[in-house]
Amino acid sequence: MCSVQKLTSTSPQSEAIVVYTGWERHALVGSDVRLSCSFFSWRWTSEDVTFSWSYRPDGAKDSISIFHYTGGAPYVDNKGPFRDRLEFVGNPPRRDGSILIRNLDFSDNGTFTCDAKNPPDIVGRPSSVRLLVFEKIPIQAGVITGAIIGVVLGLLILVVAIYYLMRFLVARRVFDLSVSKHGKKGKGKEAQQRQASVLVDPAKQKAAASEKKKQESRREKK
Repeated sequence: MCSVQKLTSTSPQSEAIVVYTGWERHALVGSDVRLSCSFFSWRWTSEDVTFSWSYRPDGAKDSISIFHYTGGAPYVDNKGPFRDRLEFVGNPPRRDGSILIRNLDFSDNGTFTCDAKNPPDIVGRPSSVRLLVFEKIPIQAGVITGAIIGVVLGLLILVVAIYYLMRFLVARRVFDLSVSKHGKKGKGKEAQQRQASVLVDPAKQKAAASEKKKQESRREKK
C-alpha cells in the first residue's frame, strides 16, 4: 500500500487540455485560407507538444490525416488532396498549430479537425471547423458583414451626436449663468437708487412743510 502511494505521488498527473478552432470558414475559389488551432493547458508549453489535422470531405464518412507536428518538425501528407497546397503557419511555443491551404477548390469543402497534446496534458477533445468554398461571396455573409458595419457606424454617429449635444448644453448653461449674474447686478443698482430716493424724500417733505408754515404765518400777519 505504501509503495503504491509513493509511486502515485511521484508520477506526473495529466490534466485536461482544451483545443480551439473556428466554427465555420468561408472562402472563394482560388484563394487561400488559414485554419487556426490553439489550446489551453494549465502547464507550460512542452517541448513534446503535438498538433494533428485530419480532413473529412462533405458526404464522406471517414477522415484522412493531412498534417502532423511532432518532435519540433511539421509533417505534411504528400499523397492526400492537399499535397503541395498545405503549409504549416503556426507557432507551437505559443500554442498555435494553424495551417494554410492554398488555391482552394470546391472539392475542398469539408470538416477539418485539429487535435493537440501538451504532455503530460493529453486528455481532451479535438476541435473541428467546417470550410465552405464559394464562387462568390455568399449573400448571407454579405448581409451579416453589412449589418456589423452598419451597427458600428450607427454607434459612431450616436457618440458624435452625444458629444455635440453635451457641448451645446454646457455652453447654454454658461450663457444662462452669465445672464443671471448680470441681471442680479442691474437689479442691485435699481434697488440702491430706490433706497437713495427714499432717504432723500423725507428731507424734501420737511422742507416743503416748513415752507408751507412760513407762508401761512405771513398770511396771518397781513
